[in-house]
Amino acid sequence: MDKLVYLAAQAAKGTMARQDNIANNLANVNTPGFRQQLMAFQAAPVMGEGSGTRAFATETSVGYDTTPGQIQATGRDLDVAVQGKGWFAVTAPNGTEAYTRNGSFEIDATGNLVTQEGYAVIGTAGPINVPPNHRVSFEADGTVSAIPLTGEPTVVNLGQLKLVDAEDTPMVRSDDGLFRAKNGQELEDNPEVRIAGGFIEGSNVNAVDMMVQMIAAARQYETQMKMISTAQENDRAANSLYGMN
Repeated sequence: MDKLVYLAAQAAKGTMARQDNIANNLANVNTPGFRQQLMAFQAAPVMGEGSGTRAFATETSVGYDTTPGQIQATGRDLDVAVQGKGWFAVTAPNGTEAYTRNGSFEIDATGNLVTQEGYAVIGTAGPINVPPNHRVSFEADGTVSAIPLTGEPTVVNLGQLKLVDAEDTPMVRSDDGLFRAKNGQELEDNPEVRIAGGFIEGSNVNAVDMMVQMIAAARQYETQMKMISTAQENDRAANSLYGMN
């Protein structure tokens, strides 16, 4: 009975973690550039006297789905999408360089090009600063230009976005939602990465698939709770038989 209860409780704990992961994916189904989070578990033995037959489920890896999301036209000057593989480089709150696929940019109070969260977008020569009363234009190679809203349409070159390709570099998602190289190093800019201005990449989360997984996880949790209840009933029945003897 003890083994059945232990196994069912550990399975229920793993199912709850799976449900949390699915819920997080569903919450970001409309987040531009979001990468579906993946989870995996493995059995690990319990160490200690009398625990040789016991094991618990432990998270063995947390990865993400690299499938690109659907690119949608927005017509917004500050929206830009990576075409194919590649990442935008931004400055994280702690000052480190990080990477994102979310190209829905803004201009802060100082004129710097930033993400929706306020992280500065990195250019190959430093931050991208937009003069007042100018609109921004992005070229396929990452070149950023500014065009005056009034007067002569003189194009001002503001620099070039730092675009990186992490195809051969393992990436990990940090708690701030940004990605970083697993080895902690900064990636070099890659001139082969291409972008499209006026477009945004959607999340690669399949909402229907996530809902199906959520329902399946809920059914699994119910089954595991029923197993624990059955073990308790069997234990009470066994105790009753012992009492009769």
